Amino acid sequence: MIHIVLYQPEIPPNTGNIIRLAANTGALLHLIEPLGFDLDEKRVRRAGLDYREMSQVRRWQNWQQFVAESDVGRLLAFTTKASASYSDIHYQNGDGLLFGPETRGLPIEIRNSLPEDQRVRIPMQTNSRSLNLSNSVAIGLYEALRQTGFPGLA
Repeated sequence: MIHIVLYQPEIPPNTGNIIRLAANTGALLHLIEPLGFDLDEKRVRRAGLDYREMSQVRRWQNWQQFVAESDVGRLLAFTTKASASYSDIHYQNGDGLLFGPETRGLPIEIRNSLPEDQRVRIPMQTNSRSLNLSNSVAIGLYEALRQTGFPGLA
């Protein structure tokens, strides 16, 4: 199983789309608080449609609790501050794909707590700031699933 890890997500429809993505791929979604919204918010429900009941979502009170108690294997931080491309990584079952909040990205202390070879970026135009969070998660997740043989997917 591949894990999706969202650190303090801020935009409800992005998280709703990611809940739907997790439900359709069998990925486990980890949400690290504080969230910028209530999970019952209408915009989350609308984006996630009826997939919330089908998805596996774990909530963590903070980064420290997640690190201490989660069963995620290797963490791969998706960040514009990395030099390696997400497609150059050899993904493994149990990996966690870590994404920061939409407006500010992963805090430097979290990024720097991971080895440089566990920090990856999605290539884009040099004058671009960032991609949409739910699009970035989909790009990273499907590469990880492709490399691991799309386990459990038809």
